[in-house]
Amino acid sequence: MSKQTTLFHGSQFVIEKPILGLGNPFNDYGSGFYCTMDKELAKEWACSESAGGYANRYVLDKTGLRIMNLESGEYNILNWLALLLNNRSFSISNDVAESAKEYLISGFLPDIHDIDVIIGYRANDSYFAFANAFINSALSLAQLEEAMYLGKLGEQTVLMSEKAFGQITFEGYEIAGHKIYYSRKMVRDREARKVFKQQRSIAQAMDAVYIMDIMRGGWGNDDPRLRRDLS
Repeated sequence: MSKQTTLFHGSQFVIEKPILGLGNPFNDYGSGFYCTMDKELAKEWACSESAGGYANRYVLDKTGLRIMNLESGEYNILNWLALLLNNRSFSISNDVAESAKEYLISGFLPDIHDIDVIIGYRANDSYFAFANAFINSALSLAQLEEAMYLGKLGEQTVLMSEKAFGQITFEGYEIAGHKIYYSRKMVRDREARKVFKQQRSIAQAMDAVYIMDIMRGGWGNDDPRLRRDLS
């Protein structure tokens, strides 16, 4: 198995040397360098409505790195959600949602203190809407899982440690024109929102599981009812 991976970082700047600690601490998994293995996706992420950007290209040497892949069978969707809750601001509409946040962080938050790289879904505004609806009891666990699998908003690889930053090498960049790639980003976003609306409109089965059911049932991270695959 190759120990090297090509990664792309979408930005409005050319970034030859990523610097640990400059990332937004309120991103999905905290402060880190957020990349993707999909060049076209990086170009979408680089563009705004009025400006283009760059898909910076790197090679990451994975030798000796501790990698957490949230899409592997080792983790479940509530692990991903707990990370988001721990780092990003959610709309907490009631006491149940506040209790849900505390329950998920205390019981499902993965330990990332010694992790060099995290791989998982990127929670842009559309995916964030799925997660927000779930903790506010507007989406069942099955709906959340289905929306995640159908949304296709992209996987991200995040460098988290000094060791990981020391093993990435800049190889160049490609220009991303905003007229092409911003439009593609909007199409992807609309498709994800369409999935979200479809899931919200589906009639629920009598045994649908909501966050309150998980809390009342005392579900833990090893509960066999949790789907342990985010791919």
